[in-house]
Amino acid sequence: MSALIAVAHGSRDPRSSATIHRAVDALRRRRPDLDVRVAFLDLSEPGVDQVVDDLADAGHGRIVAVPMLLGRAFHAKVDLPELLQAARTRHPHVSITQADVLGDDRLLIEAVRDRIADTGVAASDSTVGIALAAVGSSVAPANQRTRVIAQKVLAGTDWAGAVTCFATSVSPSATDAITQLRTLGADRIVVAPWFLAPGLLTDRIEESVAGLPNVVHAEVIGAHPALAELVSRRYDSAVSMGRSAGSTPAARAVATPEPNARPHPFSEPVHRRSRLHR
Repeated sequence: MSALIAVAHGSRDPRSSATIHRAVDALRRRRPDLDVRVAFLDLSEPGVDQVVDDLADAGHGRIVAVPMLLGRAFHAKVDLPELLQAARTRHPHVSITQADVLGDDRLLIEAVRDRIADTGVAASDSTVGIALAAVGSSVAPANQRTRVIAQKVLAGTDWAGAVTCFATSVSPSATDAITQLRTLGADRIVVAPWFLAPGLLTDRIEESVAGLPNVVHAEVIGAHPALAELVSRRYDSAVSMGRSAGSTPAARAVATPEPNARPHPFSEPVHRRSRLHR
């Protein structure tokens, strides 16, 4: 059996770790053909080193680390590749591969729309505005890519508008985004987190708009079925194509399809129209 490590950011907030564990539990149920583990890059346990060592000691010959990250920032480009390279040195006979990040895949866009629908909003309601709340980055192009995600969430709906706002010092703030949405004709605002799990930053966003009229908050992506499906797909892509920013040529060379992999049907189909359109 091969192994999949779902690598999350980590947080001091226990709600974050609990949410990630629930999401990975769903992934585990979806992929009984794999030994699925969770690891964290920072602030939470277990760390990546510990999980890789445990899997290698258990006799696994192939390990794929899937970064549960929404962007290709420092953690994905530097931290995780360095950790995995050190692990290859410790375990030279194990294929250790880094899969692609989750990014702004359409499955997560659909998941956010579903979280918005859970607040009671319909896609046909032109009085609704969406403030997509994200973390923000010190890298301007990364913020611009995140700003585009709001328009992807908006696509196919009659909402008045959607604006990405940021929990950090990047502009616009949540209050500024809500002001923009009001000028676009939105009477009702849904703050939709572009976060996998709750924590300090999601709390900061909620507190910043507390008391504003007609503002509701959607849930984080969390253990939405689309998240487990996307992590599973990232694993399959890394194995079948050997596509990994952090793997060595030798590791990529052995990243061939798993011969005995069992099918993993998506029990709650993502190839459906969002609940917004029902």
